[in-house]
Amino acid sequence: MSDQQKPEIDDLIGFGMDFIHQAGEKAMMFYGRGRPQVKFDQGVVTEAEIQLTEFFQSELHRHFPGHKLFSVDEVNEEYSHEGKRYLWAFDPLEGVANFQAGIPLWGLSLALLENFWPVFGVFFMPATGDLFHARAGCCAFWGRREITIPGPDGINDESVLLTYSRFHQHYRTSFPGKIRSLGCTSAHICYVAMGRAEAALIANESFQGLAAARVIVEAAGGKFSKADGSEFYLNEYLNGQKIDDHLIVAAPENLALVRACLERME
Repeated sequence: MSDQQKPEIDDLIGFGMDFIHQAGEKAMMFYGRGRPQVKFDQGVVTEAEIQLTEFFQSELHRHFPGHKLFSVDEVNEEYSHEGKRYLWAFDPLEGVANFQAGIPLWGLSLALLENFWPVFGVFFMPATGDLFHARAGCCAFWGRREITIPGPDGINDESVLLTYSRFHQHYRTSFPGKIRSLGCTSAHICYVAMGRAEAALIANESFQGLAAARVIVEAAGGKFSKADGSEFYLNEYLNGQKIDDHLIVAAPENLALVRACLERME
């Protein structure tokens, strides 16, 4: 498609969905190939990330040469009517420790923004076949099934809080339910979106890593909040800086309940 033609949003979403499936197939060629004698094989992860990113750059240039791929050095925050008003954020591998070890909870995420407003997000887990996607302001889906966060039932001993791996080094908690770390942030967020967990506590993330999951969980009725209760705006991190604040993702009605169960240790 030439830069002179304005693509329809459905065309852009179709491109994103086709690409994420193709990229998932390529990622599976590297899945579980880490050397078993080392705890974390950075080499196989790096090679996979490089090849997947180059593949996206090639496909994006072939289909929409005027569009931009999110890069810390190239973000231009000026409003535009040209092709460059479209910005794609691609995270080639999430859950890299699981990926290199052959544990199936990992995935690829892709988000589209138009003049920095979210349009579309997709998160694909090739090893399990789970596909989460949403158009901003519309419905969220797991495959073809619409998903929404269930109505608030409070927090109880059957509730699930998904966390990052070093959670217990940073928090004291009175959370009455189950606390788990599955090793993949976007999977955690999507499980909240479909009601498999009441909340997720997130740390050490970036714009690139959260762009797609944000669209999905917000379309399902969820919300991001800083762990201290203040508002969180992902676009404040378009410059690529690390998100130092810890974040909670949950139904809006449950955010305060989860916060009340957490005490940050100094």
